[in-house]
Amino acid sequence: MVGGNASSVTDFILVGLFPEFQHSIVLDFVVIFIYILAFLGNLLLIVLIWGDSRLHTPMYILLSQLSPIDLTLTSTIVPKTASNFFTGKRTISWIGCGTQSFFYLMLGVSECLILTLMAYDRYVAVCIPLRYLTIMSPRFCLHMFAGCWFGGSISSFIHTVYPMHFPICGSREIHHFFCEVPVLIKLSCEDTSVYQLVVVVTSIVLLVVPFSLIIASYTLIFLTVLRMNSVKGRKKALATCSSHLTVVSLFFGPNIFIYMTFASSHSPEQDQALSLFSNILTPMLNPLIYSLRNKEVVAALMKLMGRCGVS
Repeated sequence: MVGGNASSVTDFILVGLFPEFQHSIVLDFVVIFIYILAFLGNLLLIVLIWGDSRLHTPMYILLSQLSPIDLTLTSTIVPKTASNFFTGKRTISWIGCGTQSFFYLMLGVSECLILTLMAYDRYVAVCIPLRYLTIMSPRFCLHMFAGCWFGGSISSFIHTVYPMHFPICGSREIHHFFCEVPVLIKLSCEDTSVYQLVVVVTSIVLLVVPFSLIIASYTLIFLTVLRMNSVKGRKKALATCSSHLTVVSLFFGPNIFIYMTFASSHSPEQDQALSLFSNILTPMLNPLIYSLRNKEVVAALMKLMGRCGVS
């Protein structure tokens, strides 16, 4: 019995967000508030990009793919957490746990690849401007979007199905606020060191390699910017690139720590803090980072507010 309701022997128990924290109720309400801001912020950014013809360029089309990922990612995690908090029922079914883990991984890998593609877009725009529209054609962008989602889906399917079949001999209590692979591995009663090594190798391919490509792209970009004669052009390029680098740092930093080290070396508090930062706080910050540092997005927002004022 959990929270007064009967639960299946295959159900997992989510202990919630920092259960030992004295003011956990306040923390839960803060998370829900951040989720609402993240949802509205990313939704507004999508509306601005698709509603203003001046933003129908490869860079903003890529950004319009990042916002739905952030919006869906937080929606995969927070509603279930909020439901458990308000109902007092902390269980999640085996299927529900697998579904949550699948979508979380799929969206995370897709975001990683989209961020890498955005860095390549900035590299072409700054370093090869005369070929920009030829290289970053709508057809190329469409193929890249499809590749990002396909790669995310395949990787997520493998790393959801395999760990979900590890035998669990003891407690089915997950010391987290959602189902995540490194946390699920800790519940298994058999040796998972080989699979953890596979997770590290996969992380090198899906996190370290893209991150290295992003760093290489921006190294070439900054070398090109330093040779620019136009001060205005230099400032515009640096402003756009610094926004993307900020988002890259917020995304890759926590995830590299979570997936590049063995799960046994993490404390539950570390896992929760990093997941809270990466999966809930960062999606709220992304629209602010891209809008406040970008004159075109601010202009589109002013235009939309003007229309709303007139109507």
